Amino acid sequence: MSRNLPCAKYVVLQLGCALAISMAFASCTFFPFRAPLFTHAPSSPDAALQQLMAGNRRYAADKAAHPRRGERHRIEVEEKQKPFAAILGCVDSRVPPEIVFDQGLGDLLVIRIGGPVLDNAVVGSLEFCVETFHIPLLMVLGHSNCGAVKATIAAMNKDLREPGQIGTLIEDIRPAVDKARGQSGDLLDNAVNANVELIIDRLKKSPVLSAAMEKGVLKIVGARYDLSSGKVEIIVP
Repeated sequence: MSRNLPCAKYVVLQLGCALAISMAFASCTFFPFRAPLFTHAPSSPDAALQQLMAGNRRYAADKAAHPRRGERHRIEVEEKQKPFAAILGCVDSRVPPEIVFDQGLGDLLVIRIGGPVLDNAVVGSLEFCVETFHIPLLMVLGHSNCGAVKATIAAMNKDLREPGQIGTLIEDIRPAVDKARGQSGDLLDNAVNANVELIIDRLKKSPVLSAAMEKGVLKIVGARYDLSSGKVEIIVP
């Protein structure tokens, strides 16, 4: 039995060395993200749009990376955030921007409201985003088969009066439907696109946003998300 002891010690030593090597390898392989937290944040409008659309391509191809969503990143953004884009989108449960664009905690400033539509609070929030965080990109995101736009078309066709504040929402979307009626093609799709275009026209009248655009530090784009394909298409570059 004593003759086997050195051999046993040798085996233990081998196992210990192998474990140490594999742990060292693992630390290099699986934990490479010890670089500064915000190296991913693009600073130019075009770079921000490129990163946003690259994330959507991953999502639509079912190859989402789910970046920056773990415990470590959650702790790191507790005291500081550096989002690279703001998204004004619809409340529709099928269009969550962080998932659709495959981004993580602290990457996007998101405002969701039926339609979407604009009011003073929404405009003020977007101005705050630009002034405080110096975001280079603002996207207005509509989507296919939008319930709010569809309800507006139905209400206008039948001259309905919706209860509560739903009527306010419909009145805000009505100009987009009016604009789309004279166009060829599907009324709902055209109205969704027209709504995005009209919102962007109004946002460009904001002194805060227009000043940032004139300096070249902010870009406002309009886009449409397709519920079926998962793809986002830029409709107002």
